Amino acid sequence: MSDTPPSFLDRREMLAAGLAGMALTTLPGRALAQSGARAPDAPRTGSASVAAHRVEVPMPHGGVTAGHPLAAMAGTRMLMQGGTAADAVVAAMAVMNVVEPWASSAGGNGFATCLDRKTGKVQSLAFTGGAPRLLDPDGDPKALDHGPKALSVPGAFGGWIALARRFGKLPLSTLLEPAIGYARDGHPLDASIAMFITRAQKTLALYPTSAAIFLPGGQPPAPRSIFRNPDLARSFQALADAESQALKGGADRDRALQAAHDYFYTGPIAQEFARFSAQTGGWLRLDDLKAYQPRWDDPVTTNYRGLDVYCSPLTSRTGLELCEQLNLVEGFDLAALPADDPLFTHYLIEAIKVAKADVYKYAADPKFAQTPVEGLLSKRFAAERRKLIDAARAGLYPQGGNAAAFDKVALERARQDFAHQGDDHTRGGDTTSLSAVDADGNAIAVTTTVGGGFGTFLVMGNTGILFNNGLRLGSSAPYAGHPNKVAPGKVALLGNGPTIVLDKGRLKLVFGSPGGETIGQTQFQFLVNVVDRGLPIQAAIEAPRFALDADPNFYRPGAAITVQAERRFPDAMIQRLTAMGHKVELVGPYAIGSVQGILADPSGARMAGADPRRMGYAVGY
Repeated sequence: MSDTPPSFLDRREMLAAGLAGMALTTLPGRALAQSGARAPDAPRTGSASVAAHRVEVPMPHGGVTAGHPLAAMAGTRMLMQGGTAADAVVAAMAVMNVVEPWASSAGGNGFATCLDRKTGKVQSLAFTGGAPRLLDPDGDPKALDHGPKALSVPGAFGGWIALARRFGKLPLSTLLEPAIGYARDGHPLDASIAMFITRAQKTLALYPTSAAIFLPGGQPPAPRSIFRNPDLARSFQALADAESQALKGGADRDRALQAAHDYFYTGPIAQEFARFSAQTGGWLRLDDLKAYQPRWDDPVTTNYRGLDVYCSPLTSRTGLELCEQLNLVEGFDLAALPADDPLFTHYLIEAIKVAKADVYKYAADPKFAQTPVEGLLSKRFAAERRKLIDAARAGLYPQGGNAAAFDKVALERARQDFAHQGDDHTRGGDTTSLSAVDADGNAIAVTTTVGGGFGTFLVMGNTGILFNNGLRLGSSAPYAGHPNKVAPGKVALLGNGPTIVLDKGRLKLVFGSPGGETIGQTQFQFLVNVVDRGLPIQAAIEAPRFALDADPNFYRPGAAITVQAERRFPDAMIQRLTAMGHKVELVGPYAIGSVQGILADPSGARMAGADPRRMGYAVGY
């Protein structure tokens, strides 16, 4: 088998995708030897496996790198019409709703990290809805996998409006135009999406409103056939019309966008959501939708080897994970180690273990629990936790550390061993990520999700909008007494962590990745590839990756850890890691995560990369 990036159908994420409760599937196989090829822009300490198969995409004026070519093109069209990075990502997210429906929806949730070039300030937007107020927290956890009780309040569309209001220029009707066209007139369905639908067929067939769209004539659509979602086109058109009517009535741009927000959260679309939820036994009601607002906040941040790294705050756990992982490995001279030295990968594995244990111990909706964010981000805390990392052997999955001791306000949670509640194997998540820069130097990274693949599997009434399963185990804790246990109004955690890196106030990187539990791990490895290995962006994206999996989950100290490694790692490295005590399981050569990112050099030149592990594409102009 070749190490050339395979078709998306061959990847582990295809085999594992989408089905709620499906176990993670891997592709067994022998680790392949290095080819001896080297990227044209030679890395500082790189191994022989860093040659990029794709070219980097220059973005002299701007551009978008997204999880689908049509989305990247739609966003770039907005830039070429005088729009901003915010306009670009809203248009791209709307198109992703159409072309990658198993992972993206206006009925989903997510985060954006935004650089305002004029002020130099980085801001985070959480478009994450909470659990409906009627939720029964002691109900059957399996009901949180899919169906009408699994959903949280949809935050994504409110996030689109918030981005457009604060940073955009173009009207919503323009931003939604590409998505409306693809939904109404159709687009050739990517073969990977066709396979996802086929694998999800039995569950989609449980819900007539979903089957009508995804199983036309009772069967999954064929790869590359023309796929349509006319109900979604009508919903998006109605939202655009709400804005247009407000403008005709004399409203300014801000109030007109608010009219579209209201149409979704209090008007006809919200009323259809609430009606359908009540009819099907769900908990969502109109009051839940009316109460929702996206939230602007400061990102979490750390300084890594002189660079300022900004990522999503709670209710994302990935920002905390990424920053702590970087703080932990900052104590090791990674740049002095060849990338094919097992110690290089060993340090990264152990840092992920420690950070996961710490973050999973504490992280929860800050309105419901006190999380020692300052402590988790503390360099002194990292120095203390770094003592757990043995250079010679793999460590056990540890208990979370006493981050509260390094925090001025948080109190230590005394209870660590939570009451068992049935099946505590958490469910995976499926997401999509995109990044954009505009001609003025503004940059935005967005990671958005429906939760697990196809979310609830439930299209809400006649709207064409697929809803998230944001309450699933994994986003919520499966243990009574844990601060992240589901509760009415509580926002469950996401792994979304779109990231911006500044070098002395200037943009260096804007990037993100999908991948559920692997997001923080993927982004950590990518950033180390750029900073410590000195790789150009496409080579940093394509370099082999690994991801840790925990049985039963990362909430429990002592969980069994498996290192799932793409089989492009050298045989000798896998053997050494195994000898050090790591349990290594080989997966497909291009199987973990899907980074979309843009890298700026000191001159200001911007180059974009897109991950061949999925169907990502970068378009610049």
